[in-house]
Amino acid sequence: MAKISAAQVKELRDKTGVGMMDAKKALVETEGDMEKAVDVLREKGVAKAEKKSGRVAAEGIAAVAIKDNKAAIVEINCETDSVASTDKFKNLVTEVADKIAEEEPASVDDALALKTANGTVKDDVIETTQVTGEKISLRRFQVVEKGADQSFGSYIHNGGQIAALVVLDGADSATAKDVAMHVAAINPEYVNREQVPADRLAHEKDVLVKEALNEDKPEKIVEKMVEGRLNKWLSEISLDDQEFVKDSDQTVAHFVESKGGKVSSFIRFEVGEGIEKKADNFIDEVMNQIKD
Repeated sequence: MAKISAAQVKELRDKTGVGMMDAKKALVETEGDMEKAVDVLREKGVAKAEKKSGRVAAEGIAAVAIKDNKAAIVEINCETDSVASTDKFKNLVTEVADKIAEEEPASVDDALALKTANGTVKDDVIETTQVTGEKISLRRFQVVEKGADQSFGSYIHNGGQIAALVVLDGADSATAKDVAMHVAAINPEYVNREQVPADRLAHEKDVLVKEALNEDKPEKIVEKMVEGRLNKWLSEISLDDQEFVKDSDQTVAHFVESKGGKVSSFIRFEVGEGIEKKADNFIDEVMNQIKD
């Protein structure tokens, strides 16, 4: 049996993008013949993985990993919820989230290049694609660092369909977790109304003015009406002003203040948000509407 060198394994990995063990097995099987090894890998799944690269992966898991003063929120996608529920996929998500929290890569490409026990994160993603038969992709992540006087809190809803990560000034992790649960459930857009962009605020005010005038309200009371409606709108999109999901008698800001803290920031990932549906699914939906 031909002896397989590390250099040969690396060359095959560079050519095909597969994991280290898959490359070595293919070289052993072909007694070191590089071209035959490429063919073997294509026959065993690499070609299938490449073919699936154009498919839309809109299912998956969002997760949070906290490592000391750093935390990462991550979304990894697959094509079906059945694959998302497998241990293989769940383990991949956990390992990648942990790795990103530890090493804080700057981009998705940098994250895919992080070293793992089997090679790189990219190798692990390719291997999971081969095992599951579905396109797997690291879609996005954010890394957050907190200060010594701040608290992290995270909440995962419905097995990872929604993940929320919150940073509080002061308070504690239990309070931060409660706020993260609120963020997951209510989906605020900003921490407070001061963060709302001026152009968006002006646009909303303009719309409300026109709406009030179209209701034939006297101009002298339009200003007060608009002010009231604008405040209501701001309270709906601003986390601090929202009624706390666990106690509607107080706002989120009041709840956190009662625990000695203040909301600093939050991030919320919902799996598949913003991903366009496949064209064939869209056509099917239109045809069903026509039939109805």
